[in-house]
Amino acid sequence: MKSDVKRIEKELRELNEFNSTPESGTTRVLFTEPELKGREYVKGIMKDAGLEVTEDSIGNVFGCLKGTDPSLAPVWTGSHIDTVLNAGMFDGMAGVIGGIEALRMIKESGAGHKRDICAIIYTSEEPTRFELSCLGSRAMAGELSVEDTKNVHDKDGKTLYEVLNELGYDLSEFHRIKRSKGDVYAAVEMHIEQSSKLENDHKQLGIVKAICAPSNYDIIVKGVQSHAGGTSMEDRHDAYMAACDIALRLEKIARENTASEYTTATIGRVATVPGSVNVIPGECRFSVDIRDTDADSKKQLMKNLVSQFPDIEKERGVTIDIVTYNEDIPVKCDRDIMDIIRKHMENSGAEYEYLLSGAYHDSLFVGHFAPVAMIFVPSKNGISHSPEEWTDFEDIAAGTDVLAETLLELANK
Repeated sequence: MKSDVKRIEKELRELNEFNSTPESGTTRVLFTEPELKGREYVKGIMKDAGLEVTEDSIGNVFGCLKGTDPSLAPVWTGSHIDTVLNAGMFDGMAGVIGGIEALRMIKESGAGHKRDICAIIYTSEEPTRFELSCLGSRAMAGELSVEDTKNVHDKDGKTLYEVLNELGYDLSEFHRIKRSKGDVYAAVEMHIEQSSKLENDHKQLGIVKAICAPSNYDIIVKGVQSHAGGTSMEDRHDAYMAACDIALRLEKIARENTASEYTTATIGRVATVPGSVNVIPGECRFSVDIRDTDADSKKQLMKNLVSQFPDIEKERGVTIDIVTYNEDIPVKCDRDIMDIIRKHMENSGAEYEYLLSGAYHDSLFVGHFAPVAMIFVPSKNGISHSPEEWTDFEDIAAGTDVLAETLLELANK
C-alpha cells in the first residue's frame, strides 16, 4: 500500500485555510469558527473516504472503517486539529490527515480485517482556550468528568460545560466517553517530532519509546515591598530575587540530579507585584513545568527543590508557597506494537531510530486504557508551535505508509 502524497498535501493545505491568523501562522482555537469549520472539513474527508463518522459529547470525532467481527475491540489512530496561537500547519494535523489516508489505503486495497479501525480527531490537545490539555482524551481516560467541565473556564469566564451546551452536545451522554481497559485493542498516533533528533541523525522516521508527562505548579514567593532607592541591598527581602534563586536551583537539579533518561524543567511565566520600575517586588508568582519519562523521577525532582525552600526563606527573609495544577503520568509505548512498526519501517526501506517524546500527546491519556505507540516524522530545524514549523509531505507519506501497514496487522490480531 502506498499513500498519495499529493492528496496529503492538498488536504493539509485546505485544512490550514481554517485559520484566524493567516498573516502570522496558524491559529485554530477550540470551538471557535475556524476550528468548527475545520472539524466539518475533516468529517467531510472521512465520509468521502467511506468511513462511518460519529462524535461524542466532548467533540471527539471518529471515522471508522468497519471490520468483519464487531465483537472485537477496535484499533485507533488519529491526533488533533486545534493549535496554539500563531502555530504551524502540521502539529496534530499530520496525524489526522495521515490517519484518514491510512484507512483510505486499507479500504482501497481490499485487504480484509477483523477489527474496526478508527481515525480520530481528539478534542483540544492544546491548552490554548481552557488552559487544560488533552480535553477529549483526558475525558476518555476518566480524568475529566462532566462536573469538571463546570470548573474549567476560558479567558472570558465561560465554562467548558456552557460552551458544549451552546454547541448542542448531549452532556447527559458524557459518561459514555470514558473507556476502560480492553475497550480499545491498540492505538497508534503519527505525529511530527517537534524536535531535531531525526533531522540531525538523518533519519526519516522515528519509533517513540515513551511519552513525557508534565507536572505544573505555580510558586508564590512573598517578601517585603519597598523603595528601590531607599532600601539598601542588605535590608531587602526581594521576592523576585528569591524567585531567581529558586529558578537556578531548579535548573541545576534538572541538569544534574536526576536518574531519568529525559527530564526538563521550565519556568515560562513570571509576574511581580506591584510590577513597577522603582519598587522592590513584595511578591513574585511563577510557573514551573516539569516533564519526565518516569513518574518517580519527576516527583523526586520536585521534592529535592522543595527541600531547599527553608534555606532560601531564612537567607532572604521570604515565604514560599506552591499551588499544584496537575500531575500527569508518563506512558511507555507498547513493545509489541513498536516491534510491528519497526518491521514495517524496515520493509519500507526507511531509515529510522528510537527516540523519546518530550512533548505530550493524546496518546498519553489513551495509554491509560489501551496499549499505545507513536510514529514520528521529522520537523525541520526542530521547530514547532511556530509559523516556521515544517515537515516535508514526502516524510508524512512515508510515515503514513508504515501506519497503514501497522494498523492493518493490528486489526487482524
